[in-house]
Amino acid sequence: MLRHTAGRAYDELADLAEHGPLRTRGTRPVVRDIGYYVPREGALEVFARIGAGDRLRAMAFRLEQGRDLRWRCTAVELGGPRPPHPHDR
Repeated sequence: MLRHTAGRAYDELADLAEHGPLRTRGTRPVVRDIGYYVPREGALEVFARIGAGDRLRAMAFRLEQGRDLRWRCTAVELGGPRPPHPHDR
């Protein structure tokens, strides 16, 4: 998905991929629910509820359609309790 991002969303997705905050020891993340909202033509705000073991997290991202008609991710947010970041230890 990184090649389909724009602006700060690229750094946010790269950080999520590097630190794997959705992983839980012994379980694989599973998408429990998804949904979207259309705030205007050419933009989508999408969410997913992701479970891993007994943990439930939320991930939201915004997709915007460019002049070239290609969709790009322009923002990413991850909600729920976060495990400690390796740099915080």
